Amino acid sequence: MNPESSETYINHPTWGLLYRICMVDENQELFTTLYAQRLFFLVTTDAKGLKFQPIGRTEARMLLENRLRNLRRSGQTQDYDQLQSIFQRTFQ
Repeated sequence: MNPESSETYINHPTWGLLYRICMVDENQELFTTLYAQRLFFLVTTDAKGLKFQPIGRTEARMLLENRLRNLRRSGQTQDYDQLQSIFQRTFQ
């Protein structure tokens, strides 16, 4: 199964349920609060568990735009289209 297409949720200790927007790097993913989609977190997975780094809307948008560029360059059309739809819902 492709990691871009699966829906993933995690529970943040303060902000509650977070929704995964996309992978950013091998051990990093971009999440947002489930309902308002106003708070963004860069979530890193390592041997110690999950690390939540709050980031601003502009930085989250840049990370998502970079991921879109990488998908387009690598020819992953279906993943690109799905992520483009998420991008439009989140930032437009």
